[in-house]
Order: sequence, then C-alpha cells, then structure tokens
Amino acid sequence: MLLRISLIVAILAGLGAGGLGYYEATTQIPALTQQRDSENSAKKDALGKLATTEKNLKKTQSDLASTQQELSDTKGERDKAVARAEAQSKRADELSDKLAKVVQERDDAQNQLASYKATDLTPDQIVKLNKTLKDANTQITIINGEKAVLQRQLAKVTADLERIVGTDPTVKLRADLNGKIVVVDPKWDFVVLNIGDEQGAIQGGEMLVSRNGKLVAKVVIRSVQKDRCVANIVPGWKLGEMIEGDEVTPAHPAS
Repeated sequence: MLLRISLIVAILAGLGAGGLGYYEATTQIPALTQQRDSENSAKKDALGKLATTEKNLKKTQSDLASTQQELSDTKGERDKAVARAEAQSKRADELSDKLAKVVQERDDAQNQLASYKATDLTPDQIVKLNKTLKDANTQITIINGEKAVLQRQLAKVTADLERIVGTDPTVKLRADLNGKIVVVDPKWDFVVLNIGDEQGAIQGGEMLVSRNGKLVAKVVIRSVQKDRCVANIVPGWKLGEMIEGDEVTPAHPAS
C-alpha cells in the first residue's frame, strides 16, 4: 500500500514538473522569438541609417568641394575685375592729364593768335597758328571720345566688381541716360530700348518707364548692344501696359 502511494506521488510529481516545463516553454519561447525579431529589426534600421549617413556624408563632401571650387573661381573673377578697374582708372587719369595739357596748349595758341592779330604778323604765320589751333581742338575731341569710352568701360567693370564682391549689388547708371521704348513684347514682358553701350547702358541696370510724367513700370537691362538694349519687367513693378515711345530714366543714377 505504501509503495502504491509512493508511485502515485511520484507520478503526480512528474506530471507537475512536466506541466511546469510546458508552461515555461509556451510562455518564454514566444518572448524570446519576439526579442530576436526586435533585435533583427533594430539592426536593420541601424544599418539603413548608417548607409544613409554615409550617402549624406559623400554628398556633403561633394558639395563642399564644389563650393570651394566656386569660391576659388569667384576670387579669380574678383582679382581680374580689380585689375581691370585699376587699369581703366590709370588710363582715365592719363587721359585727364593729357587733356589738361592739350587744353593748355590750345589756350596758349588762342592767346598767341589774338596777340599776333594785333601785330604785323605775316599770313603764313597766322595760317600756321590756325593750323596748330585746329590740330589741338581735334586732339581734344579725340581724347574726350577716348575718355568717354573709358568711363563707360570703367562703369561696367565697377558694376561687375561690386556684383562679384557683394558690396553693392545695385548697378548705377549715368544720371543723364535717357531713352525710349522702341519695341514692346507683351507676351514675354520684355522691351527694346534705343540706348546701348555707346550711351552708357549696363547689364543689370534698372530703368523707370514713364508716360506723361506717370510711372508705368520698372525694367532691368538683360543684354546690351552698340546702340540698343533689351530689358525685362521687374516683378511687381508693372503698373500699366507699356507702349512704344514711353520714356525711360535710370532707377539708380550715379552721383
């Protein structure tokens, strides 16, 4: 009887241990599986973020190299513009000195001619003085023409330099640069003006369009030819329809 009881107890104990083991297996295995899946997912996310970071790093390095190259090119353009501006200024100073000398020579010739006319000067001497005076006036006209060209070139170089350096992006135009619209294209909002390089028009310069003293629009010069230029309407500045014959004046005249 005692043996039977012992066997029953042993069997019950075995069943209890088996049930406990089965319970632990059915509860812990899914948890371990979920933990494994979570770790795999986190690993994949980490690898994806790492790949993205490496890609962004390569792009940043490429952008940095491009920016450094652009900076180098900009410095080169600035140095060239500075050199051109200095050369133009030097040439303008030389022409001013030369003009002053020629003007003085002309004045001296005029004074001598006036004095000689009151004397018994021979006709040949008077003819020579007149020729000297005409030659001086011709030379003055040529120098003034060269000086005007240099001044226009200097204005363009100065505008380019200011645009490159960024000190003042506003392009200043000659205060007396007045013109008219000769062609209007309402579809593309551009106009052709009867002023060009010879009159002092500069790319990037802004002009005010008016009719009978009333402001119509503001345009910016996009391309410049010898005696005309093409300009586009500045966004937000179209106050009315432009027509041929409308007058244009500098929006930012040089002082």
